[in-house]
Amino acid sequence: MREIQIDLTLRFNIPEKGLNVNGVITGLQKASTKIFLSILSALFQAVEQKSIEQLQQASADRYVKNGHESKPRSLRTSFGLFRYRLAQLYDKVNKKTIVPLRANGFVPKYRQYTEECTEPGIGLAVHVSYRRSTAEVERIRQEGSFPSTSTLHRRLQEFAQQHCHWPEMKEIPYRFLMVDGTDVRLQGPGGQDLGTGQMRWALASLAENQPFELVGLWVQKSWQQIRQDLDKRLDYTRLEILFSDGGSGIIQALLAEWMRHQRCVWHGKRDFAYILYADGLKKHEQAPLREKLGQIPAFQMTKEKLEQLEPQDLPKVKALAEKTKQGFEEMLTLLDPEKYPKARVYIERLSSSMCTFFDWWFENKAWIPLNTNAIESAFSQVKNRIWSIGKRWSDTGLLNWLHVTMKKIFFPHTWNEVWAQYMTLNSQVQLTDIQVSWNWYIDPITEL
Repeated sequence: MREIQIDLTLRFNIPEKGLNVNGVITGLQKASTKIFLSILSALFQAVEQKSIEQLQQASADRYVKNGHESKPRSLRTSFGLFRYRLAQLYDKVNKKTIVPLRANGFVPKYRQYTEECTEPGIGLAVHVSYRRSTAEVERIRQEGSFPSTSTLHRRLQEFAQQHCHWPEMKEIPYRFLMVDGTDVRLQGPGGQDLGTGQMRWALASLAENQPFELVGLWVQKSWQQIRQDLDKRLDYTRLEILFSDGGSGIIQALLAEWMRHQRCVWHGKRDFAYILYADGLKKHEQAPLREKLGQIPAFQMTKEKLEQLEPQDLPKVKALAEKTKQGFEEMLTLLDPEKYPKARVYIERLSSSMCTFFDWWFENKAWIPLNTNAIESAFSQVKNRIWSIGKRWSDTGLLNWLHVTMKKIFFPHTWNEVWAQYMTLNSQVQLTDIQVSWNWYIDPITEL
């Protein structure tokens, strides 16, 4: 590592009256662009000179100076627009002109916006629209460079594809898997409305009372395709319980033969009304059956109530489990298969997977979740961004945005590392010393 000294002299006009600390800071903030660009120009010159010397020392008489490019190279940084005319060398062997700072990768080819100036916009685009993200960065930076909406969108896609990958998860001993999905509005080329599609996600947990972590995101993928992807990235053989709302295809694809299924209690109760409607019952006609279902103990349990039950409460828990079983049997008695064919099948399937949390407690004296609130809570802001701000998405665009969101929201501790990789930040300039002195400037002409 080499050291360089840059001598910088700054001269400020100081008002005689009315100055306060805010005035000083605001003035410095406005001056920071000129200061930064001046230092950047000096460093460019120094690095360029050293690059030329290294080339000439490595191959004597091969490279000769050949002036500078006719037009200055423009780089848009977080501090502002930087222009610099790059030096050229003539290669006698290959008989062509080369630009040392471009040849050694110091200056990127074919792009004006540096990666570092796009980071705030990409980070904000996780929460707000691309347009609002661009506007907010422009407002904050004032004199700095900020990419347009289209450039920001393009860079986010690039960043997602190159660096937003899933961390290694094969060695993590996950035991519980929770899945869910939501409709998304999709668009094709030219903004063509393709109607609604499916966005799906999965969370996993290590044990009872442990948080659920994001392990997968998919757009327009079947549950069978999702299972294949999870098999590659997780140790699926360690999973013991699948938590879901019982949606179509989930059980067949994701429930392995050694796993148990815990149906979401909240979804189980809510969806019953839709099934009754499918059997021809209007809302007022559903009331007795819905009330009867709500009286089953399993639907009255909450996380808070369960946590109050201790191992010594075994008789009480057994009674609750037995009443739940009886409640489902009574529901099946009320649901005539001729009159309520869909509702009866629904209750039969619901009863077989609703009480896993009781069985688990009897075996392990620990409670597992009753519902998929964890996944609903984790994705509430994501769903709001997709539906209320994004409106319609392409498959690829949505998936890339989701991968950036994954890193920004669900793996925030990796964000700085991933961004450093995107900037190819293998090394960086480090300030080793700074000395500041001041002196009132005296204009010799004025003094005379």
